[in-house]
Amino acid sequence: MKLANKTPNSSLPPSEVPDEWFTWKEQDRTASEAVSRPSLSYWKDAWRRLVKNKLAMAGLVFLILLVIFAVFGPIFSPYDVNRQDLPNQYQPPSADHWFGTDSAGRDVFTRTWYGARISLFVGLMAALIDFTIGIIYGGISGYKGGRTDNMMMRIIEILYGLPYLLVVILLLVVLGPSLSTIVIALTVTGWVGMARIVRGQVLQIKNFEFILASKSFGTTTSRIIRKNLLPNTMGPIIVQMTLTVPSAIFAEAFLSFLGLGIQAPFASWGVMANDALGAILSGNWWTLFFPAFFISFTMFAFNVLGDGLQDALDPKLRK
Repeated sequence: MKLANKTPNSSLPPSEVPDEWFTWKEQDRTASEAVSRPSLSYWKDAWRRLVKNKLAMAGLVFLILLVIFAVFGPIFSPYDVNRQDLPNQYQPPSADHWFGTDSAGRDVFTRTWYGARISLFVGLMAALIDFTIGIIYGGISGYKGGRTDNMMMRIIEILYGLPYLLVVILLLVVLGPSLSTIVIALTVTGWVGMARIVRGQVLQIKNFEFILASKSFGTTTSRIIRKNLLPNTMGPIIVQMTLTVPSAIFAEAFLSFLGLGIQAPFASWGVMANDALGAILSGNWWTLFFPAFFISFTMFAFNVLGDGLQDALDPKLRK
């Protein structure tokens, strides 16, 4: 059977060139562009899919703006965070006080951004400590396996069985309420979840060919974990970190609300919410609305960003 010639006869006028030839030409051009186009790396492809998730990107934009205002907002405010002005107490939001004033006449706008500093610091420090301890502990447990893994997992199960809130409150009572105490209390057992995730990922890939090849060349355990195992488990680790931050922020606000966290006169979203309880009954809604709003939306932004990252970093969804 003779194949059809895709090249038209040059003696034919343009009006008599078959339409099929233009279709073949377009298909050849598309195929050649696909071959010449460079393939996306794992992280570039993950970013491309994350950008398509509008809700996750909205959460990311909100968090970026929150960080910018937390850093620069109090600098451009003419009011001191702890300066009391009793004649101007409970002033509603206006051009002079954008978020109004509280029971002591302090500017709620300035205190809100100072509270954002504390909340973000606690959340990021808790996530960083959980990340460090979790990947070391979980990586060693999953890679070693056997008796070492069983012993290390029994320790994790004991810590996991302890009442989290009871441990945090006990440490705050013993060590005294402060910013450093809150970070320590939140990370005493907070790293357990990260360690279990890392261990599960390491157990899945430690018998892959490239890991066995590294072992055969005499590579040390620490280098295998650092260079081969951890880079291939960063997707779930990053997702877990984005979920750890809002949990720590809410825990700090809750403890400060109970009077066990940040103490007055320092500004914290939890402290501001506690101070505003009596003001709600008298109709001064803004004293509670703004700290509650930023607590809620910060947690929401981190959660939707974590969900978006989970979908973006999932290799099964890569096209």
